[in-house]
Amino acid sequence: MTHVQPKKIILNAFDMNSVGHINHGLWAHPRDESYRFNQLNYWTELAQTLEKGLFDGLFIADITGVYDVYQNGIDLTLKESIQLPSHDPSTLVSAMAAVTQHLGFGVTVNLSYESPYQFARRFASLDHLTQGRIGWNIVTGYLDSAAKLVGQNGLKDHDLRYEQAEEFLELSYKFWEGSWEDDAVIIDKINRIFTQPHKVHTVEHHGKFYQSQGVFQVSPSIQRTPVLFQAGASPKGSEFATKHAEAMFIGADKPKKVKAQVDKIRAQAVMQGRQADDIKILVGISVISAETDELAQEKLQEYLNYASPEAGIAHFSSSIGFDLAQFKDEDTIPYKQSNSIVSVNNRFKENKITIADLKNQHALGGRYPLFIGSGASIAQQLIDFIDDTGIDGFNLTRTVAPESHHDFIRYVIPELQQRGRYKTEYSSGSLRHKLFQQGDRLPQRHPVQQFRCHQRTQTLDNSSFNTHTA
Repeated sequence: MTHVQPKKIILNAFDMNSVGHINHGLWAHPRDESYRFNQLNYWTELAQTLEKGLFDGLFIADITGVYDVYQNGIDLTLKESIQLPSHDPSTLVSAMAAVTQHLGFGVTVNLSYESPYQFARRFASLDHLTQGRIGWNIVTGYLDSAAKLVGQNGLKDHDLRYEQAEEFLELSYKFWEGSWEDDAVIIDKINRIFTQPHKVHTVEHHGKFYQSQGVFQVSPSIQRTPVLFQAGASPKGSEFATKHAEAMFIGADKPKKVKAQVDKIRAQAVMQGRQADDIKILVGISVISAETDELAQEKLQEYLNYASPEAGIAHFSSSIGFDLAQFKDEDTIPYKQSNSIVSVNNRFKENKITIADLKNQHALGGRYPLFIGSGASIAQQLIDFIDDTGIDGFNLTRTVAPESHHDFIRYVIPELQQRGRYKTEYSSGSLRHKLFQQGDRLPQRHPVQQFRCHQRTQTLDNSSFNTHTA
């Protein structure tokens, strides 16, 4: 009988280039430094801290637009800094990569408001500069305010956004994988040949949403395509994610429900021609840790004095697309179909939830599950959650920054390591290789394969890479 090695936990820090991210109101805590988010050393110090803790990555969330649904405006959003102001996350990566060797960077970019070419060029450049440590969290957006900011009348229909995403990804694959052969660049000074012309091919794309013709400007990076993250939980989103994503974020629930969702995702991946473990599945969590369970509870009580449940509900209002300020505490929230986050909204169809329930859930300003206790206690809780559900790891949100990450590294990481469930050193290679131990590039069974250019012998003409999308 073969002995199966217990799964090593994947761990990303989950943050945003803003003050308030998930746990709203804690910016007011005297020890919180998130107001420094616009200073580069805030981020370089964080990156170094996370690398000392052997974190797999820093996952940086982002939104285009503002939360203006609650009370039909942005007064509370501004007062509590509910992801406003927020800055471009990709601007942080080069500086953090320069002070680390192994930490990966997952960056959220909303494709609905991007040009595929400019986006693909930016991320290919970052893959070069990070030596293969970049990932892209693919989002299609859910805020009307974002669509209006970029000159559109409002948010596109949910399923149409995914149709556009499919074509955006197809064109990005052509740029990253289909224009340059691996050995195109030879840097031959004697013969004055930097790049072999016959090894670079024109991309042509004629689609419903995008048109493009020309040569990609960036030579092949270590990963070519960045590691692909996605959080689609609607039927359309899940179909898209299980086809393309290498890591998926799902909402936490009771272990039995999470396990059912995990099993469904893995089965869907197999139906798409992939392997069940081609997708790493991650759950967002908050943790308050200390030397003992009692001290952790004391820390929680201290944090609760600064957290803002109302700010959490204002954030939640934009997630579901309607104003929760109109209801009293005892009112049950009705289900209303909207164009926003389908999976979040469906909770009101499935369960009777009051405003008081939501405020209680958002006691710490955010709706992620909260783990509280000593390092040993939290380590065991996390291990049990992984083993009961089949997920692969966690996105750890901050509470009081940077204190909460320091606490986690000091108290929880050693306990996970002692139990053989967390690495004691980094492996070498790109972010993709660290996650899967199968090389730097996407495997051949991934849909990217059909857009790759293959090594060719020299020909007289510069051949084209032509594909036409109906």
